[in-house]
Amino acid sequence: MLGPVILAASRSDKMRRFVSAAPGTKQVVARFIAGETVDDVVPIVRELSERGLEVTLDVVGEDITTVEQSHAARDAYLELIGRLKELGLGERAEMSVKLSMFGQSLDDGHELALANVRPVVEAAAGIGTSVTLDAEDHTTLDSMFAIHEELRKDFPQTGCVIQAYLFRTEDDARRLAANGSRVRIVKGAYKEPASVAIQDKAEIDKAYVRITKILMEGSGYPMIGSHDPRLISVGQELARRAGRKPDEYEFQMLYGIRSEEQNRLAAEGHRMRVYTAYGTDWYGYFMRRLAEKPANLLFFVRSILTKG
Repeated sequence: MLGPVILAASRSDKMRRFVSAAPGTKQVVARFIAGETVDDVVPIVRELSERGLEVTLDVVGEDITTVEQSHAARDAYLELIGRLKELGLGERAEMSVKLSMFGQSLDDGHELALANVRPVVEAAAGIGTSVTLDAEDHTTLDSMFAIHEELRKDFPQTGCVIQAYLFRTEDDARRLAANGSRVRIVKGAYKEPASVAIQDKAEIDKAYVRITKILMEGSGYPMIGSHDPRLISVGQELARRAGRKPDEYEFQMLYGIRSEEQNRLAAEGHRMRVYTAYGTDWYGYFMRRLAEKPANLLFFVRSILTKG
């Protein structure tokens, strides 16, 4: 029951100030956040690449309040793409973006977000890589899917994310699988009401398997976003049954979680991509990582007590 409490705290300015000031925070955040700047993250991209791993990079931040902030988010991704181009790392690293950072919730936010994300997608394509649109809370999804569809007209490699705990997702998966989209499937990490989302963990897992099957049997490119050994095994079996080759799907895990398993999957010939976040506005991302796994919260609390 801790998950919903932590997710609620992720929207609290008071909790943000408390967590940011806690003595052990920096140590724990470093486990999940690769750094604050492009210079911090580039060596990590290189190191992961040398281990046979691929990367998706997320400049953390959300809930912006001004148009100027949305332009700053766009420019941060363009700076990242420029550095990857200089270093010849484009083909090993894609980008993940949250449209809330690009102005989606502001006045005329749909058009603003589309206008901001398009040059990022175009620049990514120019260095041989792609962009995936992250899923956020359910109120944003119709806009996200519409932007995804619009971008795919010129950049068909643009991906999107679907969340297994939402009732709508099986229908979304069928549509995306039929039109050949790149799709990351995750369980879901936002506090959603029972009217739109499954609340029972076992039922979410069952939905995840059904949706993965839809994606594997479709004409798109499934990306299995999970650290759960059972769901990883199921993903492998469903890929086998669908006759997919190792380069026709991939697994994705978060930076700092189950690194040995990431290495094992890559060594076995699977495409394994590490979701790597960096930036200064880490709080919301960090709190969702705590909510997803109680062990992460225990690790955090223990660090605070040790440093206090």
